[in-house]
Amino acid sequence: MGESESENEAPKVKLRPIVRLGMFLISHSHLLSVVCCTAGVLTLLLLPLLAKNTYISENALMPGSANPMLSSQEVSEANGLVKDLTSLDLKRMASGIESQRLIAQYMSNLGAEVSFQKFYPQSNQFHPLHFFSSPDSATIRENISCSSYGLNTVGIIRAPRGDGKEAIVLVTPYNSEKIGLGEALSLGIAYSVFSLLTRVTWLAKDIIWVVADSKYGEYAAVDAWLRDYYIPVFSGLGIQNAEMCHGLEENTIRERNMRDGFKRAGTMAAALVIKVADRSEQFEDSLSIYAEASNGQMPNLDLINIVNYLAVHRQGLRIKVEKMWSLLNCKWLKILGEILESLGHLAKNLNPQWKFGIPAADYVEGTATLTSSLYYQALGIPTGPHGAFRDYQVDAVTLEISSRVSSNNKGRQNDFLLRGGRLIEGVIRSVNNLLEKFHQSFFLYLLTSPSKFLSVGVYMITFALLVSSLPMVAASLYAHANNLDPSFEKNESNHPASAADELGITLRSWKWLYAAKKVLVVHLWGAVVLLLPYFICQIPNCTPTTSFVVWVLLSIFSLLILFWILGSPFSYVYASQPQQREWALLKSVTISAAFIGLCLMSVINFATAEIGALLMVPMCLMAHPLKLDVKSRKLRNFSRVACNLALGFIGFPPTAFLVFKGVFEGFDGISVGDFWNWLESIWAWSSATYLYIGMIHLPCWILCIHVILHPC
Repeated sequence: MGESESENEAPKVKLRPIVRLGMFLISHSHLLSVVCCTAGVLTLLLLPLLAKNTYISENALMPGSANPMLSSQEVSEANGLVKDLTSLDLKRMASGIESQRLIAQYMSNLGAEVSFQKFYPQSNQFHPLHFFSSPDSATIRENISCSSYGLNTVGIIRAPRGDGKEAIVLVTPYNSEKIGLGEALSLGIAYSVFSLLTRVTWLAKDIIWVVADSKYGEYAAVDAWLRDYYIPVFSGLGIQNAEMCHGLEENTIRERNMRDGFKRAGTMAAALVIKVADRSEQFEDSLSIYAEASNGQMPNLDLINIVNYLAVHRQGLRIKVEKMWSLLNCKWLKILGEILESLGHLAKNLNPQWKFGIPAADYVEGTATLTSSLYYQALGIPTGPHGAFRDYQVDAVTLEISSRVSSNNKGRQNDFLLRGGRLIEGVIRSVNNLLEKFHQSFFLYLLTSPSKFLSVGVYMITFALLVSSLPMVAASLYAHANNLDPSFEKNESNHPASAADELGITLRSWKWLYAAKKVLVVHLWGAVVLLLPYFICQIPNCTPTTSFVVWVLLSIFSLLILFWILGSPFSYVYASQPQQREWALLKSVTISAAFIGLCLMSVINFATAEIGALLMVPMCLMAHPLKLDVKSRKLRNFSRVACNLALGFIGFPPTAFLVFKGVFEGFDGISVGDFWNWLESIWAWSSATYLYIGMIHLPCWILCIHVILHPC
């Protein structure tokens, strides 16, 4: 009897720990998803508390180790250039030519190699084939007159202790047609440093000074020079055309040497863009640092650190970085900061070694700076001409100096030029000490203040917590949708499955492919939506609001055609059977696609993935058919209906943009055309955010709406 019972008992299979962990996560996916999402949002709010003080990783930089050599002599020479530039008659047609010749003459008097570089204005127009590449700048546009050309003036100092393989770049943008006092002062600062560097003996890297003609934009002039620098042109046609168009006469051998081909130096170690703001500061001289480049790229943190150290500790400047100013007066943020400050005091009383919490004012300011850093990195548009260098893997920042007192005062102007020149001299001296490119410090970071940062190992935690719930919920939905027949477990436990049962199991296990096909086609529709603006831009005299309306109508029309095709009887194998759990499989595949898309975007641009996860993860997790929630008539289900409607409204990209724009800038004067202008700007700059909106966010939003409105 005992032997027969033991024979009938099925042997128990001992599951591996990883399998048991997976089963536990799937069975508790709803609770864990709530915990992970809540933890991700709380961690994001705590990021300003987790920021660390900046430090210089590369010991060879040694900022401030030597006394500045810039003296009143160089300042006096720079004042001469500023005076000559401001005294030019800006109303004359030849003023641009005269200013360029004047700057070139000053460079040549110092013994520098001077050359001119002609460039053509580039139109930022969306083209799908040129999304990840710039248009061919070497093509001569015959319909452009000579007056439409831009002309950069470039001077090069060869290092006495260098081998010509490395260089440091100074850039001073200015409008050749109308030079303001701020532009003249920025040229004066660069010239004082340039003059000093022609006489020093410690210089080991060549110095390139690019006076960028910014009448077509600061970025365009620098980008045009970099293209010619990295793509050699072996014809002298451009130089001849520049001479003919700009009237650069060959009166002397020196002027002939100025135009003897495109001058180059070695590999660029770093670049500094110098600007002087026309506005005056209220309290003290300040220095604004702009570092964001295309698609969230940032320069090495050490470059910002040495600028910050020298400006604060050597020149007494107040450092500023971009902030989201509307958050500084946010009441709930101040309350949260006060709560965290109180918790910090409590933790310190319990254990003096616990360093938790910061003052409420610092928390609010850190959050505003962090939000601005996230926004500009996610936008993918460079915040200055330094962004052109980052496209060639050259570390660069834009330094904008503002004076407390009007620079018209002679004594004040001398002091301003001296402090600005010594700052640039110190940065160049530190970069000159490098034996290799910047590599020690961070390239992936977020700033919460000029002297505090968050490394990638810290801020990735928030993203990981937000998206970690997606695969768990997707697996849970898949497992739930494939165990619909109660007799399945009974048949499996009582007797071996027959051939018909095995066929049913196989067909049911592959049923997710039909949901995957729908998800794939909707994502392909997202690619079609991305291409529509190219054709809409061909419509003449089309306002932004009209363009947006046409874009929406064409997208809806293509979507209706898509759903008509997907809703045909050929779309399902089980067309004659009720699809009671088809929405669960569709949601499972949608969540999986959202998870993959967000993870891929985090590699390309983390800030875009982080902001997208805040919008997309709750929307994907909460999506549930309204018909089932209404039938249940429970408070919990009605609250889910309200959440789904709110998330569906906010999740639509134009709505999300207009709501956030209204919250941060005010709702006065907002129109749907603002979203089209914003969309046009990010595709013109080839921002990866444009691809994210069309290929990931918008298709997932459509699929979530489809799940919510599913007939069941």
